[in-house]
Amino acid sequence: MTTTTGRRLRLFAFFHLNLAYSSIEEDQRSEVVQHCYWPLLRLVRTLELPVGIEASAYTLECIRTIDPGWATEFATLCSKGLCELIGSGYVQLIGPLVPPEVNAANLRLGNEAYERLLGIRPSIALVNEQAYSAGLVQHYLDAGFRAIIMEWDNPSRYHPEWSPEFRYLPQIACGQHGEEIPLIWNKSIAFQKFQRLAHGEMELEEYLPYLYGHLSESPRMFPVYGNDIEIFDFRPGRYRTEPTLLEIGEWERISRLCDAILKDDRFEFILPSATLDWMEAPGAGNRLHLESAEDPVPVKKQEKYNITRWAVTGRNDLGINSRCRRLYDALINKDKERSGTDNQSWRELCYLWSSDFRTHITDQRWAAYLKRLDAFERRLDIGKTTATSGSSRIMEAQLPAGFRSRREGRFLKLENDLMQVVLNCQRGLAIDSLVVKKISDKSLLGTLPHGYYQDIALGADYYSGHLMLETPGQPKITDLSAVEPRIGCAQDGDSDSLIVEGEVATPLGLIRKRIRVSAEGQLGIEYKLEWEEMPPGAMRLAHVTLNPEAFHPERLYFESHNGGFLSERFSVGAKRIEHGRSVSFLVSAGSAMGMTDGEFSLGDEQRTVKVQTQPDQACVVAQVTFIPVAGSFFYRASFSAAELDETCRNRPRVDFPRTLAFTVTAGQSRAINKNPSEVCASEAVAPK
Repeated sequence: MTTTTGRRLRLFAFFHLNLAYSSIEEDQRSEVVQHCYWPLLRLVRTLELPVGIEASAYTLECIRTIDPGWATEFATLCSKGLCELIGSGYVQLIGPLVPPEVNAANLRLGNEAYERLLGIRPSIALVNEQAYSAGLVQHYLDAGFRAIIMEWDNPSRYHPEWSPEFRYLPQIACGQHGEEIPLIWNKSIAFQKFQRLAHGEMELEEYLPYLYGHLSESPRMFPVYGNDIEIFDFRPGRYRTEPTLLEIGEWERISRLCDAILKDDRFEFILPSATLDWMEAPGAGNRLHLESAEDPVPVKKQEKYNITRWAVTGRNDLGINSRCRRLYDALINKDKERSGTDNQSWRELCYLWSSDFRTHITDQRWAAYLKRLDAFERRLDIGKTTATSGSSRIMEAQLPAGFRSRREGRFLKLENDLMQVVLNCQRGLAIDSLVVKKISDKSLLGTLPHGYYQDIALGADYYSGHLMLETPGQPKITDLSAVEPRIGCAQDGDSDSLIVEGEVATPLGLIRKRIRVSAEGQLGIEYKLEWEEMPPGAMRLAHVTLNPEAFHPERLYFESHNGGFLSERFSVGAKRIEHGRSVSFLVSAGSAMGMTDGEFSLGDEQRTVKVQTQPDQACVVAQVTFIPVAGSFFYRASFSAAELDETCRNRPRVDFPRTLAFTVTAGQSRAINKNPSEVCASEAVAPK
């Protein structure tokens, strides 16, 4: 036994169990239970090693069907204090990408199932895929959780005011509207080191010094592991570069590590929940905002692993998310009609919104998923699309009352008493300027021409209202080509609006574009893609490029919902924000806003521009670009319908939404209080 010194470290670990794992076939699940789940329980019992086990209720249902003895043994170990259940909901879904009612139902149904299956109600929740938003805090509080587990590495990147010591102690995660919940840290680097040891890429003599480096005379808690269990003595088959199975089993290597730790009295193994006992220690209990303008939805691991992974990549994330949104709308209406909650239907919707169907899902399971999705749509009597906007034809040359139009060279000027819009007919009806007369006599958004900025890095034309598709090794596909516009009003349903239409030919097929200016001062942009397929790539559209001369740089912000009932607002300040910046040749973006209510706003303390989407048509996500420039700034929002990463498998999408509609309005900003992250920063400078 190692000699005691004054420097110590309390270690904890939890293992994430997931029988819905994307690249594991259903007929392999019994093998996973035998080779991955049972060895963990045997390790716990043999070494009397306290660990947390996190599993969705769906995974526990599957285990109970495959091997009831495992569930019995787990419950027994929990009763002895050697294990504790960590909750996550009925299924593993991505909270910042689903409506708040779905998040609430997933946690409620999960807790009910935990009690039914194990007689246990978990007090701690793991944030699914460590994909966090401030709006989720209230959901965990409402579901009765005492604390959440979230990764340290990514939130801390954009909070330099945090002391590095914060990572060793429990803190408090703050929502943006006064919500607070205790927080236990996980660490991606730590669990990746543990995986390397288990897979034979490190030896015990190399790994232990990593832990020694965290020893301290002050109280410290450290997460030695907090990730997948299905990668030990089993290979899901996700990557061609997966480590080969070793002659010495991986659970044996893990057992030797745990045994060495337990014999070293500088270390103490505790349950994850025991870390909360140090909430009153110096440096603990700081109220922190994990989100930031640079990364509004932080996610675990390296930057390539981000929120777009489950939103607009995969086999057809945009398509199935949009179909799930239509199912959600139908369930909301159904519950209103029957004055109650259909738990069976909400459970099915949660299942269909599971994260694993959106990444490396196998061919067999993808086919089964689509059949199940079709069946649920038939059961709720909804079709694959409910989109009707833009279906009416226009009466050319007949303008609605109160509107004026004038062609001036390549520009088309549209005007009524509320607004003036100038479209560029040489650039696919891109918005050159938009003046909302009651707000400002300056254009709020539009085109910033080549040469507007002196910085050569911004030496281009920056349009608004356009579409761009970038595919690897191919020229960009855009709608920035000349069109001959048709002008008039709708023949039915929208006769008070002025409508401009045009078509752009692309190598993939036509883009039909419709601009609608309503009598109430709304600007609509609709794209119809007459494409047989969409190649893998990044497609962003309905760009909104703000005019720097119309906004105050000190109080710029953006705002949307990320899975919560209340919106989340982010102050821009002087930060460089590039959500859509490519991470690598393979990964086209690093962040996004979930926009789960279909609205996104940006502006300053006086003026705001709001963009509304139709999530039942296309569940796009919002991306912000803000670049400070000497004496000015570049500020743009765009909306992503597709991104590129390794889950796309280099194949075109066929069943994707082909109609995408946006509505742009401008108005006075609501009162802006001091940004929550600024408040939290001041509280977190010095430890308690």
